[in-house]
Amino acid sequence: MIKKQTITGALTAIANTARKNSSGRLQMRLAVGICLVGVLLTFVLVKLRKPPQRTEQENVAPLVKVRELNVRDIQMVVSGYGTVTPKVQVEIVPQVSGKVVSVNPQFKSGGFIRADEQLLKIDPRDYELAVRQAEAVVAEAEVAMDLEEAEAQVARKEWEQLHPNTEPASPLVLRRPQIRQAEAKLESAKAQLESAKLNLERTRLSLPIDVLIVSETADIGQYVVAGKSLGMAYGIDSVEIELPLEDRELAWLDIPDGMVSFNGGRLSSKAVTAQVNADFAGANHTWQGYVTRTTGQVDKTSRLISVVIEVEQPFNISNGRPALLPGIFVEVFIKGNVLKNAVAVPRDAIHNGNEVWIVKEGRLHIQTLEIVRADNDFAYVTSGLEDGAMIVTSSIDVVTEGMSVRIKRQLKSQIRKMETD
Repeated sequence: MIKKQTITGALTAIANTARKNSSGRLQMRLAVGICLVGVLLTFVLVKLRKPPQRTEQENVAPLVKVRELNVRDIQMVVSGYGTVTPKVQVEIVPQVSGKVVSVNPQFKSGGFIRADEQLLKIDPRDYELAVRQAEAVVAEAEVAMDLEEAEAQVARKEWEQLHPNTEPASPLVLRRPQIRQAEAKLESAKAQLESAKLNLERTRLSLPIDVLIVSETADIGQYVVAGKSLGMAYGIDSVEIELPLEDRELAWLDIPDGMVSFNGGRLSSKAVTAQVNADFAGANHTWQGYVTRTTGQVDKTSRLISVVIEVEQPFNISNGRPALLPGIFVEVFIKGNVLKNAVAVPRDAIHNGNEVWIVKEGRLHIQTLEIVRADNDFAYVTSGLEDGAMIVTSSIDVVTEGMSVRIKRQLKSQIRKMETD
């Protein structure tokens, strides 16, 4: 659009030019005519101009991710962390004194020694002499016993000759007290002989179970004293893990009523299995264990109660799996009871403690749940959700009841992966 001021200025300039040059009146008329035509065209274009069309912006519903949940029977898994400890810990202590004359090559830190295999041997000569001396005392007591019995027989015959068909008034006549005294001395001598033989056997130090030597302080030529520790050993048949749990978690486990032993015996049909995981030697390894008992007390500081898991044959190395050594920090997963007709809801889909967002026919609804149990990944509910319910798993800035939404389903492969993890 040409402004009015601009056109007027142009006409004035042309008129001034025409006055100065009277010979260019024709040109002035032509210029004025052209300007009038331009003004007329501008006026026509302004009148014919159409106003811009107004378009209303479409209100697009937010796009949300949803996940279909199904009602099913879910086995509860109770998990926690603990440290491996030996089930049997033995302090190696000699019962007799003497000089060490022989040591098992495996009697050192990290060595394995089988049951009844000799750990070390103490000089037995003194104890062999004690056995011989005790045998002589027994022989002497046996002779004394034989003499008393012979004299008693003689006394009986003499009494019957002098007093037939009668019994003496005093037992001394038939030497009965002397016989009992001889018997007592013989039994004492035999007991001393057994004690001497036992001490001789104790010069050979061994353990009744397979063990791993943790520490030792004995060597050949060293004089050891009865009752003084020579080292420490762990039993290798099994290890234990104390798993601290909240008391409410015990409701999902069937703890055995009594003490249960798995070594060399049949497993109880009520044994609760557990999976033991540990990151060790640059990889993750798994062992199977069993819940045997609780510690029977609540920790005064943490208010937790510990469940004891037993793992058999922890030193059995197979398929590249290392030994489950005492001191390793492990994660334990215990298979608990089965929750009937329940739904596992992802924790990140729960809002305000017990609410989820459900999508029905393109509308979002806020649903309150009754949560029975929750772990790190899921909350388990038994009411409030129907089979096949579609819950929102993504975040929304503003949520109102009944708002329109567009849905994006999670792939079934992703859902299976989340449940497996």
